[in-house]
Amino acid sequence: MKRNIDPAWNTQQIETFVKKTLRNTYKKQVVIAVSGGLDSAVCLTLLVRSLGSKSITPVLLPYYDQDMSHAWLIIDWNKIDKKQVVEINIGQPVAELARIQNISSSPQTKQDEIRLGNMMTRVRMILIFDLAKKLDALVCGTENKSEKYLGYFTRFGDEASDLEPIQHLYKTQVRALAQHLRLPAIFLDKPPSAGLWTDQTDEEELGFSYDTADLVLEQLIDEQKKQGNVVVKGIDQVKVRQVIERVRSQEFKRQVPYKIR
Repeated sequence: MKRNIDPAWNTQQIETFVKKTLRNTYKKQVVIAVSGGLDSAVCLTLLVRSLGSKSITPVLLPYYDQDMSHAWLIIDWNKIDKKQVVEINIGQPVAELARIQNISSSPQTKQDEIRLGNMMTRVRMILIFDLAKKLDALVCGTENKSEKYLGYFTRFGDEASDLEPIQHLYKTQVRALAQHLRLPAIFLDKPPSAGLWTDQTDEEELGFSYDTADLVLEQLIDEQKKQGNVVVKGIDQVKVRQVIERVRSQEFKRQVPYKIR
């Protein structure tokens, strides 16, 4: 199965990519938003391996009392000096934007819940890019291939970056990389979450697991099979169609802006 990657080889390729990108852009520093999830933990670790801890500025951007203990865990695990860490609480700026747009801090509708979540990610984007400008640094993204094709990102929010070390890897492949890097077990065990509202998890919101999605995406994207020919052993076709429909419905995110060609 193509999803079974060689983690050691991929780690080396990513490290080479990171070093080359900074060399080509004449930059010496990288800033990265560290949420405490698997993807940011892997990306932070790869950056430290590539450039050394002193070249990295981890940025913590909690929403009010959001728990950042796992973010601090991976920062400490990578032996990054706490003085290099920037922490900015986005609660007040998001609340002001929500007030202007008449969105309650406790949204009553799903649409407003999503709008508030999008505001959070876009406020984080503004802050991290401003910090990168201040430090003459590049912004490292943490998007994986599964999120990209499932459209599980906010445009001009968590999608925005200068370099993407793991965007070519499916979520299950990122887990394999984390195991190879010997990250603390918590990052492999915790449910994936964007942390946009209480008890939110990616897989509950999507309606299927990343394990299921990646098996479907491998055939749909990598093997370029027609939708009707995608069949995954052991997975109900209803779930297969759900993944395919999600990819189809989110295609616009990867195409915009539409323009005359």
